[in-house]
Amino acid sequence: MAHTDKPKILVVNDDAASLLALTSLLDQWADESNYTVHSARSGQEALRQVLLHDFAVILLDVNMPGMDGFETAEAIHQRARSADIPIIFVTAFLADEIDRLKAYQRGAADFMFTPVIPQVLHAKVSVFVALAMKNEQLKRQAEKLSQRTTELTATNRRLVREMEERRDAERKSHAKDEFLAMLGHELRNPLSAISSASSLIGLAGANSETVVRAKQIIQRQSQHLSRIVDDLLDLSRAMSGKILLARKPIDLATLVAGCLETFRATGRTAGYRFSVDLAPGWVDGDPTRLEQITSNLLDNAIKYTPAGGNIDIHLEQTADEVVLTVRDSGVGIPAELLPHVFDVFVQGAISIDRSQGGLGIGLSLVRRLVELHGGSVSAQSEGSGNGSTFMIRMPRTEPAVAPQAPQHSPGDNTGKPSVLLIEDNEDGREMMATMLAAHGFPVAQAADGLQGVAAAVSGLPAAALVDIGLPGIDGYEVARRLRRDPATAGIRLIALTGYGLAEDQRRVLEAGFDQHLVKPVSMDQLLEALASASMPAADAA
Repeated sequence: MAHTDKPKILVVNDDAASLLALTSLLDQWADESNYTVHSARSGQEALRQVLLHDFAVILLDVNMPGMDGFETAEAIHQRARSADIPIIFVTAFLADEIDRLKAYQRGAADFMFTPVIPQVLHAKVSVFVALAMKNEQLKRQAEKLSQRTTELTATNRRLVREMEERRDAERKSHAKDEFLAMLGHELRNPLSAISSASSLIGLAGANSETVVRAKQIIQRQSQHLSRIVDDLLDLSRAMSGKILLARKPIDLATLVAGCLETFRATGRTAGYRFSVDLAPGWVDGDPTRLEQITSNLLDNAIKYTPAGGNIDIHLEQTADEVVLTVRDSGVGIPAELLPHVFDVFVQGAISIDRSQGGLGIGLSLVRRLVELHGGSVSAQSEGSGNGSTFMIRMPRTEPAVAPQAPQHSPGDNTGKPSVLLIEDNEDGREMMATMLAAHGFPVAQAADGLQGVAAAVSGLPAAALVDIGLPGIDGYEVARRLRRDPATAGIRLIALTGYGLAEDQRRVLEAGFDQHLVKPVSMDQLLEALASASMPAADAA
């Protein structure tokens, strides 16, 4: 029943006079009681009416030809939509108890006998009309309540989602704050050592042994700072997908063995029992990045395993994969941390043990580098104190022999090529020039791009080390100008920059440089880069 409809009454009677009498009586109260009256001359017509309308009550004659009142009532109540319509049977004779039972079994709500008493008819019909109106009112209230419930449910879901997002943001913010605090701590430690060692070198009473030890401290702590910066940059690049892999077939067993040997040479493995089982396993990967992955896993095992503990390294090759497993008997990983052990920041914020230092981003970097190689990494632990196992799976490839690199015999300090150093950082320029001079290289210096071009034109050095971020004109423009001038076009140009992405290397080479070195540059790297400058042109090519 539509919300704007009045309750409807259906009168069913095959006798036209009786039908008219009943409908006329009901019509006179229709406006007062707010209902409308419909009529039907047979059971079949009544069923059609019921299909079209919802009725508050049906006055149904018992004795009708064809389909009598009982059959009509049964048919009406068999239909789900009209099953609850109250029916008042109207009969001309006094029904016995059997007829009454039969009527009630067919769904009768009441009986009326003819001749109908108007007041009784009005009273009974008014009750059912009022009941229909009340039911309609309840139905509307239920619909509003349902709608309101739906709205409240949606609002509650939204609030819950917003609360979860807020808590997640707060957790991430807190983790980042802890990470930044940790980063400050990790940076200040080596800076403090460098500062103290530098001051010690400058003391008048410092003996040679003390000065040598201070220099070693400065070198070691500078390398530590460089590793921290490299880890941060690599993680950022890996997260943003900006690391480009220089892939080639490589035996992971050889690479892991090399990393382990480096750890042994630096004393990192002292005090631990290592079990190493490395079967050949070839992968298509970037050797530098694979070394990072392996070093981080070894470093993690050593860092969180007490002295005297066991560290097992196992490498095997299956039909499709190369599997590297690093297992330790260390402090283990709590169950609540295990699902987050590779997460960025979270690992650093809730690290197992901060006493060993470090940023705690090594495992995050491992996961991203492994995924860039098309592999996967997983962690397992039985909980605190029960050690941990890290497993890396990477697609295997067919063995290949890498071309042999040309061997250069180390030369003496005589006949070294002249070098022009173009660098605006005075301290960095002075230190690098001093180191190059100590290795026998004639060195000229320039503090900006324009001075560098002028020095190259006048001095015609064999090689130029050019910083990219120069005042005046940058390193790219320095290279372009030197390449345009026939007099300086043959100078070996080596770019020095703090940017190491593939895009940075591309820009460097396009500008005319021969080589791209990322700061900080070790002396070994410089010597290797400058070795080509002293070779004959045919060999250098």
